Amino acid sequence: MRQSQLFPKTVKNAPRDAVALNHKLLVRAGYIDQLMAGSWTLLPLGWRVVQKINQIIREEMDAIGGQEMLMPLLHPKKIWDETGRWDSAAEIMYQMKDVGLAFTHEEIVLDLVRKNNLSYRDLPLAVYHFSIKFRNEARASGGIFRGREFLMKDLYSLHTAEKDLMDFYEKCKQAYLKIFQRVGLEAIVVEASGGVFTTNHTHEFQVVCDAGEDTIYYDRKTKTGINKEIVGENNKNLIEAKAVEVGNIFPFGTYYSEKMNVNFTDEDGQQKPVYFGSYGIGQTRLMGVVAEVFHDDAGIIWPESVAPYKYHLIGLNGKGDDVYKKLLEKGVEVLFDDRTDVSAGQKFADADLIGCPYRLVVSDKTGDKIELKKRSSQETELISIDVLR
Repeated sequence: MRQSQLFPKTVKNAPRDAVALNHKLLVRAGYIDQLMAGSWTLLPLGWRVVQKINQIIREEMDAIGGQEMLMPLLHPKKIWDETGRWDSAAEIMYQMKDVGLAFTHEEIVLDLVRKNNLSYRDLPLAVYHFSIKFRNEARASGGIFRGREFLMKDLYSLHTAEKDLMDFYEKCKQAYLKIFQRVGLEAIVVEASGGVFTTNHTHEFQVVCDAGEDTIYYDRKTKTGINKEIVGENNKNLIEAKAVEVGNIFPFGTYYSEKMNVNFTDEDGQQKPVYFGSYGIGQTRLMGVVAEVFHDDAGIIWPESVAPYKYHLIGLNGKGDDVYKKLLEKGVEVLFDDRTDVSAGQKFADADLIGCPYRLVVSDKTGDKIELKKRSSQETELISIDVLR
């Protein structure tokens, strides 16, 4: 991608109302734009980051047997009435006369399953999708942390027995930990309340972060803990920390399936309620957390796994075009600062702000070599284009 054509341009100052660091950095660097409180546009750079996150999630969900699909966002009131959540979730769900906007998809998945008359031979089943969610947050804040409209991956699993559900629940927990590790984050598995989803305790995945809205108590060795909301105060001699929730998992058992009469046919031909679990990750929030955790005074420092481009090539004195074309021919992801109307200093500052893992410089001084600098380091070296992958 040529930076002269990239939309939009970087900006020097953060929005006046920006408090969270992810808000300041992601807007200044051209990753996101705020339409209104809790509603964000993912700009080209931001969409590339989210696509990288999506692919990591997709690979790990597929690895545990998940099948990807896509469900509607406009839901009929009558389905939500079956579980009672049209009324109980009224504060968070955007509702019209006879339809509501999706804030989750448990009822929709269960309705889909009961239409297909599954037997024990069809289970277990795990399906997931990437979609927008709408939640009427009373206090949309923290930059892209807490939105009224946001991207989410939600997985749903169905089983013939509680043991099978809990075995999968543990498998998904480990898959989530692997996802966060691949993104570059260290997640803590925290016991928490189920909110509008269930009266049972559930598990959240929390990342320690000063900008976090949650307070957790955790054990540094086991990377497990508990949310303050269910214990009130720390009485277990654990570490107290501010944290951001990046994922959650819910074991519902047969609670929702019984309400919606969602059954399977067992080996004896009897109808029994399916055991049901739900598992979610917010990709846009995850992008914000990565920006909060990986940065310095100059800008973002993206982990290579989710960076919009691996290399940020800076051409000085009209140079760099040949190198850019050769990198493209090799299939290398590169953002090429080919701008002729900005200074070298501005190009370097923008590269630091945008935060690609590696900066490449081609100039009169580099000759037939390329200057390579890792974003997280101050050291540079001259290399041949042949070593770049």
